[in-house]
Amino acid sequence: MNTIEEIDDRKKPRHIAIIMDGNGRWAKEKGRLRVFGHENGVTTVRRTVESCVKFGIDYLTLYTFSTENWNRPKYEIDTLMRLLVSSLKKELKTFNKNNVRFNTIGDIKALPKNAYEELLEVMEKTKENTGMTLTLALSYGARDEMLNAVKQIAVKVKNNIISPENIDETIINNHLYTHNLPDVDLLIRTSGEHRISNFLLWQIAYAELYFIDVYWPDFKEQHLIEAIIDYQNRERRFGKTSEQLN
Repeated sequence: MNTIEEIDDRKKPRHIAIIMDGNGRWAKEKGRLRVFGHENGVTTVRRTVESCVKFGIDYLTLYTFSTENWNRPKYEIDTLMRLLVSSLKKELKTFNKNNVRFNTIGDIKALPKNAYEELLEVMEKTKENTGMTLTLALSYGARDEMLNAVKQIAVKVKNNIISPENIDETIINNHLYTHNLPDVDLLIRTSGEHRISNFLLWQIAYAELYFIDVYWPDFKEQHLIEAIIDYQNRERRFGKTSEQLN
């Protein structure tokens, strides 16, 4: 079993992103409604944030609600929004205590008014914090993000603000929701599924992927430690050879 002491500060990921999957199936296996899984998943979020702060992770991004999730039953969506608002209200003091800056990506204006306003309030009240940046991806889809970026750039080209010849990765990156975040180093997905599910497609180009057969409500600090140790033991070549790295 890996331990916290094995985490190497020189090799740990700067930015961890997590696809928090399996709440519904976890609840179903216990004979409960899907919303029971979401309620328990909130506890795992709190635990994971605290662990990342303890490990000195700079950025944590959580796939909280996708653009496709709007197709779920209304009662489930309503529950998720209620949990979002109540959790933010409860965690604001904890964010400030732990120097966590709160951030969101996605089309948050599509969220219910109370959820949207609560998000803005928490972002405002934590904007001066200089520790870990916690980002919730809400009403988020990577294809929508890239489509939105293309449209913004196209308008600027049309208005002679940007020259087509000057469009590069930096310009594209600057028009993404994540323009203020570094690329993802480690992407974790729980529940045993091996899909990216339209999450941070641009930003995970060179991320290390880690899939675990544990539902999100059962994801513990030990699982996070094991994911980080696994990441540390991989050789990240970014297109180069091992000899070049050495």
